[in-house]
Amino acid sequence: MRKSKFTESQIMAALKQAESGRVVNDVCRQLGVSSATFYKWKAKYSGLEASELSRLRELEEENRRLKQMYADLSLRAHAMETLLTKKF
Repeated sequence: MRKSKFTESQIMAALKQAESGRVVNDVCRQLGVSSATFYKWKAKYSGLEASELSRLRELEEENRRLKQMYADLSLRAHAMETLLTKKF
């Protein structure tokens, strides 16, 4: 997955600007992003505080590690199964 050129704090600041009454198109123009990107950010980060955002980041990292562990174990199990069926 491609890394965003904006940090979560920058995204949160942009969302707060829009919530405070600034026009979304002006915020997007200032950041150099499309309105679709802004609304994706809004769907993902709307209503989150800084502590919740850090917890979300931790959970996403843990989820990534668990998926990697599952993939490794699945590959090993498949390899063992292949070896056992060829042997007997």
